[in-house]
Amino acid sequence: MENGSMVDKLNGVLSPLAAKLGNQRHLRAISTGMMFSLPFIVIGSFFLIFANPSINMEQYNPETANVFMRFLAAWKEFAVANYDLITAPYNLTMGIIGLISAFGIAYSLANEYKMNAAMTGMIATVVYAMICTPVVEGKIDLNYLGTNGLFVAIIVGLLVVEICRWFDIKEIKISLPESVPPMVAVFINTLIPLLVNIVLFYGINILFIVTTDQIFPEAVMQVLTPATNIAGSLGGFLLIVTLGNILWLFGINGSSIIFPIVFTLGITQTGYNAEQMASGEAMTHLMNLQMFRISVMGGAGATLGLILLMMRSKVREFRTIGKLSLIPGICSINEPVIFGLPIVLNPILAIPFLTAPVVNLLLTYFAQKIHLIGVGVIIDPSFTPFFAQAYLSSMDWRNVVFTLVLVFVSAAIYYPFFKVMEKNRLAAEK
Repeated sequence: MENGSMVDKLNGVLSPLAAKLGNQRHLRAISTGMMFSLPFIVIGSFFLIFANPSINMEQYNPETANVFMRFLAAWKEFAVANYDLITAPYNLTMGIIGLISAFGIAYSLANEYKMNAAMTGMIATVVYAMICTPVVEGKIDLNYLGTNGLFVAIIVGLLVVEICRWFDIKEIKISLPESVPPMVAVFINTLIPLLVNIVLFYGINILFIVTTDQIFPEAVMQVLTPATNIAGSLGGFLLIVTLGNILWLFGINGSSIIFPIVFTLGITQTGYNAEQMASGEAMTHLMNLQMFRISVMGGAGATLGLILLMMRSKVREFRTIGKLSLIPGICSINEPVIFGLPIVLNPILAIPFLTAPVVNLLLTYFAQKIHLIGVGVIIDPSFTPFFAQAYLSSMDWRNVVFTLVLVFVSAAIYYPFFKVMEKNRLAAEK
């Protein structure tokens, strides 16, 4: 009774707080808005792969090479000669992810407020481009339009909407006769919030240039670097993921709460790897999007291994839930297991639910570090089968084999705890 009372108290404290965070419109806008850029960066990444065929020309010997290696060598020579032409789609997709995200976040938040989402999104896009593209020696510097500007895109996307909303709330509009067409009225009444946003953000940008000799995005990144280093460290990442999984144990969607943090971090780190790859350098950012995918492989708690155990269980109910959960689990959707088994408020399965993702992430981190698998360099689409994501993240088949191994590692972690639960259920049935 005492243990149950403690669980009830924790649930009473955590549930309202986490539900409030999960339904918070600004966090939702960040999550939804970031999705706007995914189709562009997925396609753009393939052009980067095409421009960098996997062959080391220093070890290539045309006299002993087979047909396939000769093909790769010819491909490499063509790619080097036409690198700028081939990577142009990459530069204008992945290279402007910050710009696209600024629009997406502003559009999503404006939609939440029932405002003119398209126009508000365009205002955020213009403001973001204005403060993130300094002119250096007569040329526009695009450095902060990409992954370097993601955090600034979040700031601009959210604040621009709030400023425009303030004008709506205060009804600061130009009075027009009813005979004026609606589109003309929208155009005219957009002028004031647009002007205010430009003056405010560009004025702040000029102030930063004068006082710190840095543009606003550069200064923001300098301030955020310590925080992102903590979240981007192995320990920090494991802590964030574990906190999200603890919320799941109380029936709260912890993944949706940590998503804005780990997804933005993962995209940024993957973007850095892509830039290193484009420059012919070693890819050194291990806390990339691939790590986030591993943290939710099979769903929160790495439950795909548990599903395999359930499918062979002696308990008919477990077998049924396992079979129904397999396909969703392959696509990292595991609510049927979490609520159907259940894992929620289950003290027996809570231990492997928290432990399995940590073990998987540690193995993935060190596998990248010792080059056992490819480092994540491509931003792959969400909710595709985990083995497809494993390949698309790096275009390396070793990653597919590695993730399959992780499924069985998770199964081994869950095994003794699941057997205890299965034994208890069988005893209860008898």
